[in-house]
Amino acid sequence: MASLEERLDEFKIDRTYPGRWTITFANPPINMFVPTSIVELGALTTDLEADPSVKVVVFQSANPDFFIAHLDVAKAAERPETLGLWRDFVLRLSSTPVVSIAKIRGRTRGIGNEFVLACDMRFASRQSALFGQPEIGVGLVPGGGALEWLPRLVGRSRALEIVLSGDDFDADIAERYGWVNRTLDDNDLDSFVDTLVRRLASFDRETLAATKSRVNRFGMPTATELQSSNDMLFPLLALPDAQARRAKLRNIGYGVHSDFELNFGRYLPSFGRAGDDDTDKQPDFTGGSTTARDGRPRRAREA
Repeated sequence: MASLEERLDEFKIDRTYPGRWTITFANPPINMFVPTSIVELGALTTDLEADPSVKVVVFQSANPDFFIAHLDVAKAAERPETLGLWRDFVLRLSSTPVVSIAKIRGRTRGIGNEFVLACDMRFASRQSALFGQPEIGVGLVPGGGALEWLPRLVGRSRALEIVLSGDDFDADIAERYGWVNRTLDDNDLDSFVDTLVRRLASFDRETLAATKSRVNRFGMPTATELQSSNDMLFPLLALPDAQARRAKLRNIGYGVHSDFELNFGRYLPSFGRAGDDDTDKQPDFTGGSTTARDGRPRRAREA
């Protein structure tokens, strides 16, 4: 039987150091999640659960501009079982005895944000990390866990701001909201996470696992809660409003390294403007989005 590494196309595993895995996601050009991404995550989790030596796993991206861009909804719709596989992965990752850490650089939207929310800890680059749930702008709802995780982490009102605005939020705001554990200057991110991982790996696996399972009693969504949001996604996708909004994604750089993908949140209001049938029209860049014209995250708003 082929090894796990031989069965993976989008994820690379570094097992150099005892007790820890570093997993790097690479799906050019912008690290979109497709059904095979979710299948591979399931295979990764199976091996992670079966290896009693692993105490900590770190997830990172090979693309400095995109941690995970978002889900390719069209490809997911071709394989509707994908959402069930995703729900199972989220529950397994959250419940596994292994401590999971997301080390975030670049844009982390939609299912990408839902991925990092399912990790036990999140550390982000102050200069490059950007977060968002843009689904509402294309006539959908977050169906992969954001509606369950965010209220637990940031509270009801901030969760509603995030999912109803569909906007992009920079790392400093994410830290202020409790969305991530902390932000660090990009030059310090690797060393900070490495120091933490080495510290965690020095402790007993059984003690780490027991402590995580106790904390999970108070902060983890149930399978039923996750399923309820899963079940809303594809029916909404068939509605006329969602079809009209998604049609405006064509020919503006969807799925490639483009200004649209760099500034996704800023484009969304233009999709719903009455009488605006010009799909090539550029949006108004004078609004309150947290990304600058060149696609780099703006500094956090003043408190």
